[in-house]
Amino acid sequence: MLNVLTVADRLDRYIARNVLGAIIVVQFVLLGLDITIAYIGDLGDTQGNYSALDVLLYLLMRLPWRFYQYAPVAVLIGALIGMGTMASSNELTVMRAAGRSLARIVWGVMKPVLLVVAVVLLVAEFVSPRTEQFAEAWRLEQRQGESAMLQSRSGWQFEGDSVYRFGAIRADNVVLDLTRYRFDERRLVEATRAARAHWEEGRWQLENVNTTRIYEDHTESEHQARMVWETDLTPTQLERLLRDIESQAPSELWAYAHYLQAQGQSAAQPLLYFWQKVLMPFTMASLVLIAASFVFGPLRSVAAGTRVFYGVVTGLVFKYIQDLLAPASTIFGFSPVWAVLVPTLVCALVGIHFLRRNG
Repeated sequence: MLNVLTVADRLDRYIARNVLGAIIVVQFVLLGLDITIAYIGDLGDTQGNYSALDVLLYLLMRLPWRFYQYAPVAVLIGALIGMGTMASSNELTVMRAAGRSLARIVWGVMKPVLLVVAVVLLVAEFVSPRTEQFAEAWRLEQRQGESAMLQSRSGWQFEGDSVYRFGAIRADNVVLDLTRYRFDERRLVEATRAARAHWEEGRWQLENVNTTRIYEDHTESEHQARMVWETDLTPTQLERLLRDIESQAPSELWAYAHYLQAQGQSAAQPLLYFWQKVLMPFTMASLVLIAASFVFGPLRSVAAGTRVFYGVVTGLVFKYIQDLLAPASTIFGFSPVWAVLVPTLVCALVGIHFLRRNG
């Protein structure tokens, strides 16, 4: 019994080594192609001290984010190549002839994918959000000089009876060009504009404030050098509102969604990205099942290049379905989790169906 277990473990390690090696190679190829294309496209942004070498360094700093983006496709194609190589050399046939079940072979493929999933989740939570911020700050400093500070993009936000427009928020928690529109039901009653806002002692202080109050028959204007901005928004929350939502960590997306819900607003977009990242293990597992069904199912007799082609097409279709369901969840009002789960479940069911037919 001990010898059988030892042989089984060795076969699992052999399968895992082949599949993991293929995934790593595919990931490097995808990242290399992506960086090359992005580098050529970004060369037009060079100015001042921001040279062609700096463009390359900036793209290298963003590698963790790109690694996260390409991980599902790399898993699909890598699993196809890894299993396809063993199928072409009849190793999988020998394993099955020796009594190795199809389910056990697929489980051997899943083991290295679990390692990839763990790395991807750690990168998404702890690495890519920080490297994205650092890369943007470094790029801005190189282009505008040492005195430049990172500014998040402008944006709009609802809170209570007010609508805010933010010009930008700097890395030192200074908001630039803040405008507030206050409404009484649907009627605009007050417009306030501040040149900047500082976070001091747990609250916001507005500077150079101009306020216009709108009445039915006249308007009144007032200027103040400083005033307190009463709001529930903290610098961290405001930075999340203005930062690119795709690059935020799952914990940040969850907190952002709860903030929007507390304000009575739709949290569909942050929840969509949250579920995409949290359900990444199931997404990759479903893609592995599809890859295994290609190797053992209807494509088992075709050339390896053809299988890879179909794998790329499947990955693209999977992504496009998710991209289509994302806005659909907002329009039709169903939970964003289904926009992630439906393509995943479809892939898993199709893969299991073909594997059972050929098991």
